[in-house]
This record gives sequence, C-alpha cells and structure tokens, in this order.
Amino acid sequence: MSSVPERGDIDEEYKWELESLYADDEEWEAAFDSVQDRLDDLRAFEGRATEDPETLQDCLETYESIMREVANVSAYARMRSDEDTADSHYQALSSRGQSLASDASSAASFLEPEIQSLDRETVDEYIDENPDLEVYGHYFDDVLRMKPHTRSAEVENLLADLGEVLGSTGEVYNMLVNADVEFPSVEDPDGEPRRITLNNFTTLQENPDREFRRDVYETFYDEWEEYRNSIAAAYKNSVKTDVKLARARDYDTAREAALDGPNVPVEVYDTLVDTVDDNLDVLQRHADLKRRSIGADELRMWDLYVPMVEGESPDVEYDQAREWVTGAVEPLGEEYQEWLAEGLDSRWVDVYETDNKQSGAYSGGTYDSQPFILMNYQDDVASMYTLAHELGHSLHSEYTSEHQPYVYSSYEIFVAEVASTVNETLLTHHLLDVVDDERLRRHVLNQYLERFRSTLFRQTMFAEFEHETHRLEEQGEVLTADRLDDVYGGLKEEYYADAAVDDRVAREWMRIPHFYRAFYVYQYATGISAAVALAQGILEEGEPAAERYREFLASGSREYPLELLDSAGVDMTSSDPIQSAIDTYDEFLDEFEELI
Repeated sequence: MSSVPERGDIDEEYKWELESLYADDEEWEAAFDSVQDRLDDLRAFEGRATEDPETLQDCLETYESIMREVANVSAYARMRSDEDTADSHYQALSSRGQSLASDASSAASFLEPEIQSLDRETVDEYIDENPDLEVYGHYFDDVLRMKPHTRSAEVENLLADLGEVLGSTGEVYNMLVNADVEFPSVEDPDGEPRRITLNNFTTLQENPDREFRRDVYETFYDEWEEYRNSIAAAYKNSVKTDVKLARARDYDTAREAALDGPNVPVEVYDTLVDTVDDNLDVLQRHADLKRRSIGADELRMWDLYVPMVEGESPDVEYDQAREWVTGAVEPLGEEYQEWLAEGLDSRWVDVYETDNKQSGAYSGGTYDSQPFILMNYQDDVASMYTLAHELGHSLHSEYTSEHQPYVYSSYEIFVAEVASTVNETLLTHHLLDVVDDERLRRHVLNQYLERFRSTLFRQTMFAEFEHETHRLEEQGEVLTADRLDDVYGGLKEEYYADAAVDDRVAREWMRIPHFYRAFYVYQYATGISAAVALAQGILEEGEPAAERYREFLASGSREYPLELLDSAGVDMTSSDPIQSAIDTYDEFLDEFEELI
C-alpha cells in the first residue's frame, strides 16, 4: 500500500461503534453538562464524608456515580480524537473531557484524606454498623496504606487541579508526532514511493531488501533529528514532573512512588533488570542468528526487525486473523471463546490505519461500555498478534466488569499485560498446531521469538532507560537531547554487544510514547514472564488451570497484583518466572536454529 486511506473509505464493519457509548455529539454534550453540574453534589460532602457510616456510604456512592459518567465522557471524546488527531473539533472535545476529569478529581480530592483521618479500628466499627460498607474493605485498606504519602485536603485539591497541566507534556508529544510530523516517502524495491508512518515503520523494516531497509531507517531517524530539542524538552519536563510529584508525596524516588500505587516493591523491578542483564547472551544469540539468516557479516540496526525467514510476512487478512485468534483461546473455556467471538462481531475493533489516526494500538472503554480496540492493521502476522494482545485486555475488562463492583472495576497494568500475553502465547501454540503452510509456520515461530525479544528484553531496556533518566534528574543533572542519546545509545550497545550500533538508533527514545507514563513499560516484561507460566499451565493441566485463570481475570483490583498472580499460580517476587520465560525463549531459538 503506497498511501494511507481516508477514514470515509473504510467500511463500517471495520470501525468501532462509538455510537454505543453516545449516539452523537449532542448526546455527549448533554452528558457532559449533566455530570459537570453534579460535581457540586460531591463537593457538598467535603468536611463531613466520614461523620458516620451512612454519610460515608452516600459519599462513596455519589463519587462512583459521577466518576462512571466522567469516564464515559472522557473516553468518547478521546477516541473520537484518536480517529483523526488533526480534527480540531474532536481535539477540543478531548481537551474538555480531560478538563472535566481533572475537575472531578479535584472535587473528590477531600475523600481519601478524610478516610485517612480514621484509624483501622474505626473503619471496622463503621463496617459493623453498616454492612453495606463491607464491599469497600480492600479499598479502605489501600487508602489507609497510602496515608504516609497523602497530603492535606488543601494540597490534594491543588495537586488534583494541576493534574491536567502536569500531564500536558505527554499530550504535546502525542500531538506533535501524530498530527504535525509527516515522515518522507522512500522508493521501494519496485520503484514505487512508500510513505513512512509511525505505524508502518516496523513493517517496512521487515522488508527483505536490505538497502531499502537502510533507506527507510536512515530517512525515519533523520526526520526525528529535526525535532530532537522539542522532544527532549517535553521528556525532560515529564521526568521533572514525576520527580517533583514524588517528593511532594514524601517518596525518595519517582520510581518508588510509581510502584507504590499498585503495591509492587521496587525489588521486583530490580529482579527483572538483574535477571535480564544476566541473560543478555540469549538475546545476543538471537541477534547472531538473525545476522546469519540474512547472510550479513555484521548486524546493523536496520536489520533488527527483519524476519529470520525468507521473504516478507505472508499476508494475514483481518478476517483470517479473527478466525485464528478465536480458535486459539479455546483452552480458556467455551464462555471466554464465545465472548471474544461476539465482541469481534459487535464492532469492538477499529481495524485499519487511516490518515492522521492515532498510531499504535490499545484496548479502551469504560465500566459501562463495551470494549473498544484501536488498531492500525497491516495484513501481516505481527498485526494478528496485536489483535490477540488487545483482545486479551478487552476480555479482562469484560470479566472484571461482569463480576466486580465499580470500586474494583479497574486493574493494574502489572496484571493487565499478563492477560494480553496469555492470548499471544496461546495463539502461537494454536497456529503451530493447525497451520500446514511451512512458510507461515516459520513466520509464526519467528514472530513469537520477536515478541520475546521486543517484550522481555526491549521493554526491560526501556525500564533501565527510565530508571536512569529519573535518577539523573533526581541528582540534578540536566537532561539534554545529547545526554538522553548517550543514555539510550549506551544501553543499546550493552544489549546488542556484537552488533553495529550507530548514532541514529540512539534517537530511538524519541519515538516511544510510553515514556510519558513513567515506569509503565517494565510491566510488559513481567507480564510476558507470568503469562508464559500461566499459558503453559493451562495447556498442560486443562480446565482446572483455565478456571483459576478466569477467576484471576474476574478479580479486577479486589486484591493487590502480586496477590492476584500468586493465587493464579505465579510468584512474581521471585526471579523464577523471568528465568523460565528466558529459558523458553532459548528453547525456541534452539528449534529455529535447526531450521537454518
């Protein structure tokens, strides 16, 4: 495909059905006005939220009702804007949705400090007097746990008011790279112009023509060079915000603050990094297999994504991907499989790349809505895996919404990335079982190895970058574009010690949007480690393991992430799941090495 289609050129069946959330913008406006007017109902509880059990219950129920509608309003506006990031109308709606969410957070900022004014004994007495409060037991535990890091109601209100501003660097970055930056076209091996986009860059880097890959790589990163100072300023201020907020809440480091929310000890982060660093030879073995498979004397950075199999990825059209993904989840039980299939038939997915559409992929939606999956499907094996990944998130949300009250309807990213990667792992096993086409089978095996490389090793490298940049800021060092290049380039050289690491790839940090949500990416690596263990158990044990897994999905945030995973059968405080996942990666490399 030499050009990106307009949204109007895509059939409705391949677009998500946002009308199921609000029929049109007029209905959205009415909902916006209604919930904005209701914020005063919440503010009326300030200073008296915990005066007795009944008032506390009324306050919590008012809070939940308002926040549910705020979530719907914000989600609709954001997703409409993501359909076309250059559409000023929906940019404005999205901005208003964010402002409303910030106003709601500000209006509710008194609640947790007032709960923290109670001791555990008083909370228990309230529950005894009003059993309807019992459902909030874990929520109360979590709020009281955070008491040392919660400021006065006045300060919490100020921080909530500033929330929209404090998160603005990510929004600026997003608008810059998705709406304003336009990458040049390059001539493909057939002499046709190919426009580079954020979405197709990786696909173009898989092309078997090495000179074309080099041309794409150099053109792409040279374009980033034009924006290096602006992006460095955005990232520097994002890091600075993380550090200052952590200090405002009496944390020693921004990393400690980020991990304390889901109650994950920093030792889990360190164990991941240490275990991966101790096994970089396995990653480097993969890189050397790649070098040998393409017949090169030296692996260059434009070779990192090329498959270790001959030719480009076989075409996997979206409808075929749907069929294979649906078949792959059969081990998770009939209910799970039917739910997934029904979702695909109900326009959960916005499938194809269109002009100015938000790059990447995600699973969104709210407690009251169906899931909504944004994709930029490219008719290849990688896109099929992305579909399986996002459907894992969506089914996790569906199970949680079905079985949990609103207070536990969200779940931490630490467990979210488990659900997505279990689906990927099951897809690999399914395809190797049902596909006879040897070329496709080789690409599937290659894709699974690439998923290990990019999820377990690449995301851990990102985690090291985030840790180091925040550490430098905490020590008072200025994060210039050159300094960020040095940090990132040094990590790239460490991870790919035997490859030729050039100056352009040191700019790769500029294209990673996840860095504007600090200390997020390490959870992809812990997620794949836990997911490999869970999927293996499901395939070997069958329904008992599948039932434990479904119970895990249905638990939402009723327990802390490490407790949820432990009940499903994985101990993430240990290095064992990480090492086991790396060993599995190594075994697949053995299998692939036999092929070449």
